[in-house]
Amino acid sequence: MHANNEVGTIQPIEEIGAIAQEHGTCFHTDAAQSVGKIPTRVDTLGVDLLTIAGHKLYAPKGVGALYVRSGVELEPLIHGAGHEGGRRAGTESALLAAGLGAACALVQDLAPMERARALRDRFWGALQDRFGDRVVLNGPSEHRLPNTLNVSFVGVIGADVLAGLDGVAASTGSACHSGRIELSPVLAAMAVPEKVGMGVVRFSLGRQTTDTEIDTVVAQLARAPALSA
Repeated sequence: MHANNEVGTIQPIEEIGAIAQEHGTCFHTDAAQSVGKIPTRVDTLGVDLLTIAGHKLYAPKGVGALYVRSGVELEPLIHGAGHEGGRRAGTESALLAAGLGAACALVQDLAPMERARALRDRFWGALQDRFGDRVVLNGPSEHRLPNTLNVSFVGVIGADVLAGLDGVAASTGSACHSGRIELSPVLAAMAVPEKVGMGVVRFSLGRQTTDTEIDTVVAQLARAPALSA
């Protein structure tokens, strides 16, 4: 994947692509999280195949796209007709395709994501000021998506933190089953301690996120029962 969906880590796809080209290896990357957030030029990345998901870049749900470099041959997913360049039988939705195209045209402007990055960093600073060493950043501080903030509230359960937030859409990276904490495969692979990983919450900012919304979330977190006890 070009960028991780949980902690936002940007993988060195360009370097990997150069190695793949050197050895004549066909190379695919999943860019669902990165398109519209960071540059994703296929020639710069050195990929032969690249997939995107429409709903990740403000297109309608239910549509995506696969870039296939000229000369790459693929076995059809569904046989029986010549749709999708002979790769997948079945009539495609013109409305969804048009929506995806319009969204892709709009998100070529990455300036809004730089504003999101600044907001994301201000958000992280506010959490550090409020919670000190009770909040931990998961993932790298630099090489990550501009809109992703994955943090852990140490010693509490992420789901309990979310339960204390009103009107805030966020997600956790761990699950609690019968009193046992189960970390996501990503956090487990990062060797995040259970005491830290159980309190993980992923916040995702968008192109329309405002300073007021960030301040509101910080204020709600400060009052959340799981964090104020």
